[in-house]
Amino acid sequence: MELRYIRDYLISFQKRPFPRIIERELEVKPVKGKALVIIGPRRSGKTYYFFNIISKLNRNETIYLDFEEPFLKGLKPLEVLKIVLEIFPEVSGTTPKNVFLDEVQNVESWETTVRSLLSRNLNVFVTGSSSRLLSREIATQLRGRSVSYLLLPFSFREYLKARNIDIEPGLLESLGRVKRELRNYLEEGGFPEIVLGEEKERILREYVDLVFFKDFVERHKVRSMTLARLLFNHIMQNFSREMSIRSLGRKLMSEGAGFNIGTLYRYVENLEDTVFIFFLRKFSLKAHERETWPRKVYLADTGLTRVFRISPDYGKLMENIVFLHLLRESNKNPLLSFYYWKDNQQNEVDFVVKEGLKIKQLIQVTYASGRDEVDRKEVKALLKAGRELDCKNLQVITWDYEDELKMENRKIRFTPLWRQLLPG
Repeated sequence: MELRYIRDYLISFQKRPFPRIIERELEVKPVKGKALVIIGPRRSGKTYYFFNIISKLNRNETIYLDFEEPFLKGLKPLEVLKIVLEIFPEVSGTTPKNVFLDEVQNVESWETTVRSLLSRNLNVFVTGSSSRLLSREIATQLRGRSVSYLLLPFSFREYLKARNIDIEPGLLESLGRVKRELRNYLEEGGFPEIVLGEEKERILREYVDLVFFKDFVERHKVRSMTLARLLFNHIMQNFSREMSIRSLGRKLMSEGAGFNIGTLYRYVENLEDTVFIFFLRKFSLKAHERETWPRKVYLADTGLTRVFRISPDYGKLMENIVFLHLLRESNKNPLLSFYYWKDNQQNEVDFVVKEGLKIKQLIQVTYASGRDEVDRKEVKALLKAGRELDCKNLQVITWDYEDELKMENRKIRFTPLWRQLLPG
């Protein structure tokens, strides 16, 4: 541990002015005696979210450690405690009350460090870009001493705020601009640096390479680069689609990859750990069946698809955006969970929204601007799933069609995507 670098780092942070911070919609509620954990993909704004919290605290009582810094990576618990309890008071002249640990997965035995800090009655804030830090995993590591939230790249509302775009409800000019900006948002995504900067394609490519090599290959010590690259590319190209491990294995073998099925399962699990890729489970009344494959693939940001796709598929992009919208809603209501539904006749519903034990809503997503553009099969599947799952809250999210129709004694709401993302 290089003490000189650490002292300089602590001093410089105390004097550092914060950059422009865009207020995020994520509302967190710290709980006394528990670590507040913010999980999300790289470059989604977790560090700036920390800075926003720190800006409202006494800087002299607050220590921030970024474990992406080379001289802080791989520290042991006792070394982190030494920085917090000994070096920081020496540098600042005060005892810390608030400890912020950024990208904590880079710390050896990080859970021991967090428990030790909590036991000293410090307020502990943690970020990580590993899904293993999400609530069900971290609860085991910290024995119930944490509350977790997911921070994704900008939502559409945050995207508009970042670009200083004010929308006046009811004006046709505003509606036209909303739809134009929404199309840009679908194609470019919501990573803060992409929204606010230039060279978008180049930066997105760098993000993809960073996650592939750093969070997938290096973190999990992947041995087969051929399998890793083919798997990563295939999954990124097939977002918003159903995928099974067996069919995926056959596809990769046909492209020249050699592996056993256990390795493929492990690599897929490691990809999900990057928090860039999510696998949505198929709904079943039986819990063990919900854990099986096939599953549907979604990405943490639709802008990532620009690196791989040949042409935009707005239906798939819209579906991915709705998935991310539902994930953000689960921050507000931890009882929410999501699935897709499919029967033996291949009728499919994009999203089953479950709240506790109750099926709360069924949602289809389609790139339609009129009733005649809505596929009859999608409506048929929605009605069938509504009957089987005893759910009357049926919705079709469209591009530009709004209505409410009564079919088979059930009401179906057709809602434009922009209205779904900008309620009120």
